[in-house]
Amino acid sequence: MTMFQQGYQVYVKKCEQFGLEPVNFRYYVMQLSSEQLQAYNTYASEMEMEIE
Repeated sequence: MTMFQQGYQVYVKKCEQFGLEPVNFRYYVMQLSSEQLQAYNTYASEMEMEIE
């Protein structure tokens, strides 16, 4: 979940940079595409492998 939170923080900073109002975290996660979710899952799996 922290990866989603990190992505959300980047999103919020970009919104602030362009003067836009960001959506809340729950809506942000719900709007991720299946490709984005798969990319997050793949990255998380790779990170777990490195830790072990």
